[in-house]
Amino acid sequence: MRLDRIDHIGVAVDDLGAALELYRGPLGLPEVHRETVSEQGVEAVLLDVGEGHVELLAALDPDTPVGRFLAKRGPGLHHVAYRVTDIDLALRDARTAGLRLLDEEPRRGIRGTRVAFLHPAATGGVLTEIVQPPEVH
Repeated sequence: MRLDRIDHIGVAVDDLGAALELYRGPLGLPEVHRETVSEQGVEAVLLDVGEGHVELLAALDPDTPVGRFLAKRGPGLHHVAYRVTDIDLALRDARTAGLRLLDEEPRRGIRGTRVAFLHPAATGGVLTEIVQPPEVH
């Protein structure tokens, strides 16, 4: 699997407003996109940093993946996302390499991306997302 670059770092937050005050204020990151992704049960905000992003994730409900993450671990690093040119090929390569997948097929992500997650047990304890931007499909 060829990972082109880090696309974003996902950060789970209890209070989106307070997190935005920190990231836009003292950390000085500009907000570039906000979207509710009902399929994933989150409100997501992207902030620019260099060529990548920080993605703040607020659970829409406690019984969503991010809601359960927050209940179990509290706020903090949720996942690392890598950009790929061809997510279907990346998933085939991951399967061939014997990596455990959370998503057998890509799903819709923020800003029209196609995304899939690899199980943390397959990637050194880090939830890993692969992202194909919409302009590439």
